[in-house]
Amino acid sequence: MKLYSFFNSSTSFRVRIALALKGLPYEYAAVNLRAGEQGADEYRALSPAAIVPTLIDGEVKLTQSLAIIDYLDARYPEPRLVPQDRLTRARVLEIAQTIACDIHPINNIRVLKYLSGPLNVSEADKSAWYAHWVEEGLNAVEQLLAAGPKSSYCVGETPTLADCCLVPQVANAQRMGCDLSRFEKVMAVYETCMAQPAFNAAAPRNQPDYLG
Repeated sequence: MKLYSFFNSSTSFRVRIALALKGLPYEYAAVNLRAGEQGADEYRALSPAAIVPTLIDGEVKLTQSLAIIDYLDARYPEPRLVPQDRLTRARVLEIAQTIACDIHPINNIRVLKYLSGPLNVSEADKSAWYAHWVEEGLNAVEQLLAAGPKSSYCVGETPTLADCCLVPQVANAQRMGCDLSRFEKVMAVYETCMAQPAFNAAAPRNQPDYLG
């Protein structure tokens, strides 16, 4: 397998966690989002939306992180990241999609660049935008965690897709200087995950294209 990734991309981070949890080896292909390499014609041929990650597995090519993880779960089912039990699966997807659909899309690098570029939003206002949507989204996640059965991870006692989404979002928010102290359950899950070798191996600082 080959993974086109950027060290600071939260969506790439999700997939790297999944690959590490499943113990799957892969070739790392760096795509520098800061330098705009995702817009090159060669990369657009792989990813029409010019985003990372892209996973190549033989004849299979996939570009959305949740689709990639779902594919990995189907082909390499141990350990499962999306549980088969109907209610547990729904709870995992609820948390994962709260992060992947409600927080990430309006706070990713291309949105932030558009705010500060064509819309001429100040750095202070851009930071406020980011912090507002992180707070809104993580507040929802905090309540979902509180409403579910007590566990070390988002759902249950083993990592799932929900944890694959939560950890990169928290890491990005920390990098952007957000105060996350009020999200006690979110941060407890984050700390539990980051104590595990797979999550640590997938972290931005441990990638070959790490730029600081």
